[in-house]
Amino acid sequence: MTSRTAVKSEEISRKVVKPRRHTVFSPIDLDRDGKQLGYFNVPHSPHDDAWGAVQVPLAVVKNGEGPTILIEAGNHGDEYEGPIALGELLREIDPADVNGRIIAIPAINVRAVEAGTRISPIDGLNFNRSFPGDFEGTLTRQIAAYVNDCLIPAADYFLDLHSGGSSLMILPSAIIEPSPTPEGHRRNIKATLAFGAPTVVMVDNLGETRTSTAAANAQGLVVIGSEMAGGGLVSQDALAICRRGIRNVLKHTGILKGQLDMPATANERVLQVPGAEGYIISDEDGVFEPISELGAVVSKGDVAGRIHFLRTPQREPVVLRHPIDGVVFAKRQPGRVRPGNCCFVLATEYPEALAEEGDADER
Repeated sequence: MTSRTAVKSEEISRKVVKPRRHTVFSPIDLDRDGKQLGYFNVPHSPHDDAWGAVQVPLAVVKNGEGPTILIEAGNHGDEYEGPIALGELLREIDPADVNGRIIAIPAINVRAVEAGTRISPIDGLNFNRSFPGDFEGTLTRQIAAYVNDCLIPAADYFLDLHSGGSSLMILPSAIIEPSPTPEGHRRNIKATLAFGAPTVVMVDNLGETRTSTAAANAQGLVVIGSEMAGGGLVSQDALAICRRGIRNVLKHTGILKGQLDMPATANERVLQVPGAEGYIISDEDGVFEPISELGAVVSKGDVAGRIHFLRTPQREPVVLRHPIDGVVFAKRQPGRVRPGNCCFVLATEYPEALAEEGDADER
């Protein structure tokens, strides 16, 4: 592809992935011009369907030889804004308006999407902790392997659409995915700022390497993430941010023409989750009362919330305090908590992002 040549000339290192042997099949032709809406099929042999397959939605919109973006939604099945916005785009977009190629997987963790659960009800696995996948493994690992080996290598850009799901409320944000290289990190920042969310946060998932974004980073793509609200709900405000953000990223890549639609609130806060010290994890089994509001600016030692013990009313609640100064980026949604549950995530300022982006006027 001409885009791949251009990317190489700008010194993005690409890791060539040779696809492993597999039995996944699809009528979709990644190289054909036009719009194709269909599936890739993962052979699956449960009790009621000996020679069946799990059909994972796959779409390709292609026109000419421009850059390629891979857009993923439904990574977790209880995160809804991304699949809704991506489905709308695929129904509306005219291939004549495209310069290059959009590969879209709008409900990638399809059985979890159908069930409205974070993890797959087929094998109990978290799709976003399953990369690089395994074609000899369970369903979730096979789907991850197909994305890792067959779709990511075909792309120059990767946009991963998330929300907080059933267990978290998160500030609607564009997410900077740390790259293994300084040049890759700078490009990720620039593309993430182009999304145009009111809040931008760098999140490294505590160094987790089994996510789809980590896999795309490892293969040298420009990677953009998002977190759109949560709580197992559909937020109209977050959905509007997501709709606009997808099209902004497509314009940033040159796949769509036109100026970025950057509202006055775009990139107002550029933050980072600093690491383990930004998390408040429950040590108790009880009922969580959040006190700090989402987006609040807090100081170290401030009361964040309390955990109550309903069947032992004589016991005083355990007070949770913020471990650092920062902004409340995420908070737990269900009241019930057990040891190990995440109650809050804090973020701190990340002014380096704007310096690394290289030209604040382009925001």
